[in-house]
Parts: sequence; C-alpha cells; structure tokens
Amino acid sequence: MSKVTVTVTLKPALLDAQGRTIQEALHSLGYTDVKNVRVGKVIELETANPEDAKAMCEKLLANPVMESYHIEVDANGVAE
Repeated sequence: MSKVTVTVTLKPALLDAQGRTIQEALHSLGYTDVKNVRVGKVIELETANPEDAKAMCEKLLANPVMESYHIEVDANGVAE
C-alpha cells in the first residue's frame, strides 16, 4: 500500500474569500505582515494503485475548473 497525499487549492486567479477572512482576522490580532492567505484542503489515502490518484482528483477530489492539486506518493506508507 502507498500513502497518497493530495493538496487542493483554488487556482491563483480566483478570489479566496476564506483566505481573505483569515488574513483580516490575523491583521486584527496584530499580525499585519501576513499577506495573500489562501485556504485549501489536504486529502490523505492509502491505496495499492497510487497511479490512479490523478484520475481520482479529476473525477472527485478536486474541481479542475476552479482548483489545482498536487499529488505526493510515499510507497513506504508515510507522507513526506
């Protein structure tokens, strides 16, 4: 089994309302040097067929129209 980690983020051209809200909250807490906050999701799974991860992303795990994704595979079962 391989551990597959998929990181999904909004494409850079899209407004990230959650990221903007977090940035404003951090500024109100005094962290005024924080810029360009983006929010995403991480999906971890174990599979005997890690080569299927791209198809999984295209069909279910990410919306390729709005989101980008990055796949990491660790054949030892531990995400890098």
